[in-house]
Formats: sequence, structure tokens, C-alpha cells
Amino acid sequence: MSPSEERHIMTQDPPKAKAPVDRTADMSFLEHLEELRWRLIKGLGGLAVGMLVAVFFSDFLVNKVMLGPTRADFIVYQILGIDAIDLTLQSRKLPGQFFTYWGTLILMGAIIGSPILFYQLWAFVEPALESAEKWKSRLHSLFITAFFIAGVCFGYFVLVPFALQFFSQFQISDVIHNDFDINEYFSSLSMWVISCGIIFQLPVISYFLSKFGLLSPEFLRKYRRHSIVACFIMSAFLTPPDPISQIIVGVPLIFLYQLSIWVSKKGVQHREKELQKAFSGTN
Repeated sequence: MSPSEERHIMTQDPPKAKAPVDRTADMSFLEHLEELRWRLIKGLGGLAVGMLVAVFFSDFLVNKVMLGPTRADFIVYQILGIDAIDLTLQSRKLPGQFFTYWGTLILMGAIIGSPILFYQLWAFVEPALESAEKWKSRLHSLFITAFFIAGVCFGYFVLVPFALQFFSQFQISDVIHNDFDINEYFSSLSMWVISCGIIFQLPVISYFLSKFGLLSPEFLRKYRRHSIVACFIMSAFLTPPDPISQIIVGVPLIFLYQLSIWVSKKGVQHREKELQKAFSGTN
């Protein structure tokens, strides 16, 4: 190769990275709204399917799942070693049992149909963040659903039993009896369970923020001690004011934070690989 040819090659612009195919690149604003509408319809359709399943198993879900923690022979009390007593529930409002019955089916149906809703919402959002194949959308929605269900199970099988037995056995005087309203019981149980499902999304949020360069494992490690204090403060809001319940909830929250550090590291590694692939121009 002659010196002139070599200089010519060296002065050429480097090859441009090959942009990934984005299926939403040519869509107008109205077309994006139309896709969002259909995604929401499909997601709500998934919740409707979950409600139909809940209606079919309504007796089991109401008597065994919703009202199960009110009985002293609830199997979770035996596993956790809780000295439990039966809870007395009353309906102090005319439509109290009616609202509790349908509220239970709606809540259970939403949990059952949540995988479809999560997939539809993520399938709409993901192309704006990165170009990905359909199998990646399914994998990411499965990732979100798994942590949500894990949080729901933790709330129902761990937080609810301790909270219910604490409030049912707490008395300031022997002349005062703890008879709970059915609507208050349903509202409290729903809040505890759904709150845990949302809190368990911490590793999911950590992964995607790290993947898009908004979070790093170094930042999470730097504020690890602060997070321990925050976890116990959060557990104090979610649990009764006794140290055992707060520790039982606070320790898993700390574990979630530690898991978020590892997940954040994986998200950063994934982002670096994608950047290297983009700059190298490889598929």
C-alpha cells in the first residue's frame, strides 16, 4: 500500500454504528396514542380474565384466602410459631359484606391478571427506551411480575399474620373487646399486601435505571448504611409498633437493597455491552 493510499484511509471518517431497528420510529403521535389505547385495553382485558377466574373460585378465595388469617388454625400461624386467636369480624354498614365480597374478587383478579397488564404496559414503554425483540419484552415483564408476586406473598404470609395478631390481642382494658369491621379488615389487608408488592419492585427499578445510565452500584454501595435506616423506618410504617414485626419486615427490605446492588451491576454490564456493540457496528 502506497503512503498516499494509507493517508487516505487514515483520514476517512470511522464507520458509523448501525442503528437498531425501531418499530415505533415511523409512528406518528396519534398512532402512539392508538397503540397505547390498545395496550391498555388488552391489559384491562387481562385483569378481566383474572376477575373471571376469581369469580369461579370465589368461595375458596373469600373463605380460605381472604378470611383465612382471621382463624387461629391458619397454617401460617403454626409455621411462624404465632400464638394466634380467632378474630371477630362485624359488618357495621348495610353494604359492608357486599363491598368486601366484590372487593376481594377485584383484588384477587387484579393479582391473577397482573402478568398480562405488566406485559402490555412494558411492551408499549420499552421501544422508547431501547429497541428490543418481543422475547425481551416478555422476559422483562416476567421479571417485573415475579417480584410483584413475591412481594404479595411476603405481605400475605408474613406481614399480615403478625399485624393481625398484634392488633387483635392488644388491649388497653379488659372491658374493651376487639371486634373489627369487615371493611376495615379488607382495607388493611389489601394495603399491606399491595404495598409489599410495590416495595419488592426495588430490584426491578434498580436494574432498569442502571441499564439506562441513571443509577450505578457504586452509588447504592455509598448509601448502604443510610438505606438500612430507611428500611427500618419503612417497616415501622408497614407493621404494628412492636420490634419483632419491624425486624421481620426490615430484614427482607435490607436484603432487597443488597440484591438491588447486584442487579444494578448486571444492568451496567448490559448497558456497556450494548454500547460496545453499537460503536463497533456489529449486529
